[in-house]
Amino acid sequence: MVGPGRIGSFLKVFRPGPIFLVGPLSLPRSDQWALFQCPSRKFSGRAGRAGRAKARDHLYSCLNAPTPLRHLTTKERAREAERERLGLISKERQREIDQEKARAKAGGVASEEEPVIMGTPGLDLITLGLVDKEVIPKYDLTVEDGRRLAKEYSRLLMRKHRTRQAAETTLLRLKKEAIATLPDHLWATALVPDLTPFPASRYMATLTPPIEGYIDKVKETAKKHAVKEKLR
Repeated sequence: MVGPGRIGSFLKVFRPGPIFLVGPLSLPRSDQWALFQCPSRKFSGRAGRAGRAKARDHLYSCLNAPTPLRHLTTKERAREAERERLGLISKERQREIDQEKARAKAGGVASEEEPVIMGTPGLDLITLGLVDKEVIPKYDLTVEDGRRLAKEYSRLLMRKHRTRQAAETTLLRLKKEAIATLPDHLWATALVPDLTPFPASRYMATLTPPIEGYIDKVKETAKKHAVKEKLR
């Protein structure tokens, strides 16, 4: 049995009258939008600044993450090797050197005993025997020395560029003079450019004679390196 006090309290809560549906559809539009909103955590003060700084640092570290392996063309590899010979090391190259040292230290090999590989592993100049690692000079340079060498290297590149540009201009002038001295029936034929490609079995034309046995040596070294990688 329910007592009179409880019946009175029940009637106070549930008064007789028309029944209305209580839900999102029976509420105003502003209240409906408030129902579907998720509470978001807002940072304020020192905690807010620290959280934003942490998120910004994480974003920049993801955007500026270094690639595990850089792809360099033959021209870029030769230029970086010459810069390293002059004592100028880029940030990417310094990162690779640090990774090599850390890898050598983790493997139990001293970084001073094992030379740093410059280029493709197994196809670099030291592995091929073309350069003696004992005669490679070691440089201990300051920031001022690096800037001075960078300016000198820029002048060297400019001199090489101007020399090559003058040589190409001379070759074009000699070519035009040679074509002008040809007879009429050969002159018309010489003006037609020859766009026939080289055969697939031949390498591109070079200005210097090829080194005897160089390709065989490179292939043999690459094969040995591939066998070592498979054994690992």
